[in-house]
Amino acid sequence: MTLEQKQRGTHMRAMRAEQFSGYEGLKLVDLPKPAVSDGRVLLRVTAAGVTPLDHTILSGQLPLAKAPLVLGNEGAGIVEDGGGTDVPLGSRVMFTGPYGVFEDGAYSEWLAVRKENLCLISEGVDDVIAAGIPVAYLTAQMSLTLAGFQAGKTVLAPAIGGSVGNAVTQLARALGAKHAISSTTNHAKAEQAKALGFNEVIDMSFEKLADGVRRITGGALAPGGSLTTLGYSASRKATINVTDLIWKQASIQSFMLFAQPQAAWVDAWNVIVPLLQSGAIKPIVAKTFPLAEAADALRYLVEGRPFGRVVLTI
Repeated sequence: MTLEQKQRGTHMRAMRAEQFSGYEGLKLVDLPKPAVSDGRVLLRVTAAGVTPLDHTILSGQLPLAKAPLVLGNEGAGIVEDGGGTDVPLGSRVMFTGPYGVFEDGAYSEWLAVRKENLCLISEGVDDVIAAGIPVAYLTAQMSLTLAGFQAGKTVLAPAIGGSVGNAVTQLARALGAKHAISSTTNHAKAEQAKALGFNEVIDMSFEKLADGVRRITGGALAPGGSLTTLGYSASRKATINVTDLIWKQASIQSFMLFAQPQAAWVDAWNVIVPLLQSGAIKPIVAKTFPLAEAADALRYLVEGRPFGRVVLTI
């Protein structure tokens, strides 16, 4: 970036995957600052969530994504232009969408985001926390809705230290679940979860998942129950005895956030935001990294498997 470009504010820093070859493919580059167009809002990005999807793309396992590509599927920022009366200049917002997948994403200093992908950040929620909310909590809330969740039902969301597992557990508990169960294969994480107030976490270093569920609930998948699969961080393959579904008239379904209709996004935010404002749900951030260390942040997420979110500060 030249001195003239800096003075004019026409360029920005971004972490771009020059090729999908793993961590070494992610490079700090100077790019033109995005322009505002119809239906888009220009954000000065303040923080970006680091997700397993970013790693999937960077390792070349999502054929629809094309390099070079600025990664980052979610984040937080400040409205600088194009927000109108709905999101006025200076508003703090969080967002997710096709960014970092089909177009350049949030690992950058500026981003032009579709207005429908924005949500105002509540007072008392800082930008680092907000940057890690959209993907996990929208996925969690929509999955609960599609599964027919109601107060008094029991929910099992494995991986208490993971973003979605933790979000589902927190939302289910806040919305009146009889049991909001999670699990971990790591004893230290089980102890950390207990210290944070998660009292129905199955420590799989001591007991099997099914045994833990029976200990807490007296059973397993309920008659008419629903099993939703939406992540693959631990493994992409699983086996199931189909008679467990048939005899209980249960169902199994997949979920993909970005295939959901806009109305479902609005409904989900209408549940999530009041719970954030009241403190009934409290997103957890494990560690932050500066933008230039995005590769280290991804490595920490994938290989370190932390308890909570990993976020880039920008």
